Amino acid sequence: MFSVYIVDDHPFVREGLKAYLSTDPEIRIAGEAGDGETALPELKKLAPDVAIIDLHLPKMSGVELIKAIRESGLHTQVIILSSFCEDEEIVAAIDAGALSYLLKDSAPEKLLAAVKAARRGEPVLHPRILKKLMQQVSRKEPPIEPLTAKEKEVLAELVKGKSNKEIAAGLFISETTVKTHISNILQKLQVKDRTQAVIKALELKLV
Repeated sequence: MFSVYIVDDHPFVREGLKAYLSTDPEIRIAGEAGDGETALPELKKLAPDVAIIDLHLPKMSGVELIKAIRESGLHTQVIILSSFCEDEEIVAAIDAGALSYLLKDSAPEKLLAAVKAARRGEPVLHPRILKKLMQQVSRKEPPIEPLTAKEKEVLAELVKGKSNKEIAAGLFISETTVKTHISNILQKLQVKDRTQAVIKALELKLV
């Protein structure tokens, strides 16, 4: 079982998320808040595995809250669940440390899948968000260091949303080796995390 914390200024949204996610036996709702200032001390105290955060919050924005979470050293994975998909907000949220970004028109089962993926450290992006992020990638970046054949295979599996364990099993290598390849891929692609690696791989047509 893993814990989920919900931050949204609309009580109806919070109640709906709690009711739906609580139907899954793997999920425990750790708590909820309607604004960032209330949420931050509770997040530090409860240290949930996953936090679902709206971007437009009173007192402290979603991006500010994500930054504060990262600065506090929490390992909580953040899923943005928003009605908005402005380019600047998307980039700011990802740069701040959000793992996934979904829109509120996403199907409930998609959100549930994203929550479970976040527990494993795997990003999920709404198709419209992915498209916008790809458009944001600069085409004038310096050339990247070529990937090895095995790194390309691992990258292809990352694009498919595979976990480290699944990649290891599919490529007949250890999870430690997978982690090493991913570390090399991030360095060569000049990105900070798996989400950005997937975006750049699609943008540069590496897979």
